[in-house]
Amino acid sequence: MNTRLTRTLASVAFALAVLSALAFIGTGVTHMLDDGAVCVRTGFWANATLADHLPVGAGVESSSSAARLCQNSPSVGQRAADLGGELPWLLFASLALLLFSRLLRAVLLRGPFTEAVSRRLTVLGWFVAVGTPLAGLAVGWSQSWLVGSMAPIVGSGPTVSGSLVLILPGLAAVIMGKIMREGVRMREDLEGTI
Repeated sequence: MNTRLTRTLASVAFALAVLSALAFIGTGVTHMLDDGAVCVRTGFWANATLADHLPVGAGVESSSSAARLCQNSPSVGQRAADLGGELPWLLFASLALLLFSRLLRAVLLRGPFTEAVSRRLTVLGWFVAVGTPLAGLAVGWSQSWLVGSMAPIVGSGPTVSGSLVLILPGLAAVIMGKIMREGVRMREDLEGTI
């Protein structure tokens, strides 16, 4: 199967994987060499009453929704935790796009209903299904630790940040990969009997 759309999608996915990898490396290097402040938002004080009265109408109460904390001279740990808020998603995106590009290349070389394609689809599905919560956990825990290092009263602990909606398409890809693998085996058995 050598369609123009599949070739284009494979090339675009590979280019996006490379761009995500470059963004991962560039963000890591620039953040570690930067000597500026490190900032993080926290919802710990959500719905807390504001100290200053805002110009609101009669009968309206105002409260804060998030606090922004900044450390002017951060430690190495704080700077690394700040990186943990961005790098896991960039790494996840780069690897997922690379796996998708490899899947499309296998479709181009061998056709859509082959053992290699079903295997690569299953690997991509497991990577997305497991990688999404792991990346969210890395980001959430990094931000939680960073907030805890700036405001010890808040504390830190394992939290998951970001949407976990990608778990469902990942599991669907795993199931489709298994279905395709069974279809390939059935076709091979049928071809062997004729």
